[in-house]
Amino acid sequence: MDEVFKALADPSRRRLLDSLNARNGQTLRELCSGLDMARQSVSKHLALLEAAHLVTTLRRGREKLHYLNAEPINAIADRWISRYDRARVHALADLKHALESIPMTSTDSTDSITGTDSTTDVPRADATAFVYSTYIRTTPQQLWRALTEPAFTRRYWNLEFVTDWQPGSVMAWEGQGLTGADPEQVVLESDPYRRLSYTWHTFTPAFAKAVGLDDDTLAAIAAEPRSKVTFDIEQVGETVKLTVVHDGFEPGSTVRAMIDDGWTLLISSLKTLLETGEKLPDAPE
Repeated sequence: MDEVFKALADPSRRRLLDSLNARNGQTLRELCSGLDMARQSVSKHLALLEAAHLVTTLRRGREKLHYLNAEPINAIADRWISRYDRARVHALADLKHALESIPMTSTDSTDSITGTDSTTDVPRADATAFVYSTYIRTTPQQLWRALTEPAFTRRYWNLEFVTDWQPGSVMAWEGQGLTGADPEQVVLESDPYRRLSYTWHTFTPAFAKAVGLDDDTLAAIAAEPRSKVTFDIEQVGETVKLTVVHDGFEPGSTVRAMIDDGWTLLISSLKTLLETGEKLPDAPE
């Protein structure tokens, strides 16, 4: 965690995080103009923020978009925050809340990045996307199994997927006494140990009743375009970097506003299960 505290210690880097908190998914040019900072300085600060995993970058064509990543703050808060006094706890909790409560607005940019970098060329994402990266002490093979096999998904997600995991195949979501099947619930991409993508589940009256959604909320989310989720897997030394991108939302999407807490808990539970064999104590049964 030394890199996280070092990254947060500099006021310029905090200003960059504030800028992304106000409008996520910005290009380098947008960050420079919005903060009145030299391009070279912004690049150096972003490199340190990326090294601390506080910023995740995704490609959109020739553009490189920058997103806040809450995982390092979650790790501090969830795993060993009790070692610090109450004042520091409150400070970190405020930052954790800020990183997880990001107001998303769409943005158009013509900025292009030249030169080489180490950014993974993940599927295109826009400023309304949920983007979250974490590093797990596991293997790409084991992580793939955890994302696809019922023996794993039942333990941290409380559901299983019924599909052959071939692109174009229909998926059924089964869990908590419900079976959700729809011709538009399909596998989009399946590249074992590297990338998995599929469309999100259908919002049905049975689902709404199970999770306590009222009729108005169900009508709102059922009317939205179907979103999709992508899991990008990358070996990094002795760990595996998992980047989750949930996108395809319209500005002001009700579904987009609902998914943050769920994904944060789900990814933390997946990480804990793979690293310790146990799910999070507060993960749902």
